[in-house]
Amino acid sequence: MNGAVRIGVFGGTFDPVHVGHLAAAVNARHALGLDRLLLVVAGEPWQKVGARTLAPAEDRFAVVQAALEGLEDSGLEASRLELDRPGPSYMADTLAELSRREPGAELFLVVGPEVAAALDTWERPEEICGLARLVVVPRPGVALSPPPPPWRTVVVEVPALEVSSTELRARVAEGRPLDVLVPTGAVREIRRRGLYAGPRDDRRWDDAVDGAG
Repeated sequence: MNGAVRIGVFGGTFDPVHVGHLAAAVNARHALGLDRLLLVVAGEPWQKVGARTLAPAEDRFAVVQAALEGLEDSGLEASRLELDRPGPSYMADTLAELSRREPGAELFLVVGPEVAAALDTWERPEEICGLARLVVVPRPGVALSPPPPPWRTVVVEVPALEVSSTELRARVAEGRPLDVLVPTGAVREIRRRGLYAGPRDDRRWDDAVDGAG
């Protein structure tokens, strides 16, 4: 290491955030000796807009913040970089802004295998390639195909947790519990904001968050 600040960037809609996200973030930070790892909540995720209804960006950010309760010493931080910038959330813009804010810092972009295989569909991928080292975290059942040079790629093994935000949204809608799959603070914030359950049904929510405190 050359003494430069090392910052990880883990972007996503986090709709909602879950233990799989946090496990990937914690393990990437440890494996790479990162000083900080930012969970960057997409404000306007351009590849998903119109595909389905997303929870409001401020709600998703608040849930990520709540998920980090008790992890103050973990080096993980919820980031508003893409919420406070108007327009579509492009990672090229996010990394460029972070580079300006943290001159001299080494940037590491944490992604899953699906994203790693589709980086050529992103906005200005060549700029991303020049700004950050790519960190790929495997997922169960998904082929690992890191992009070739000039991408600077490292693979970080993480616990094989089969959790998906799609499944979690369905669990809430069906009144099934989120416990253990979603951090307790995040479950409380999801309930407080009435996310994912459609019209508020307190009985259904009591079932979904039973035991979450």
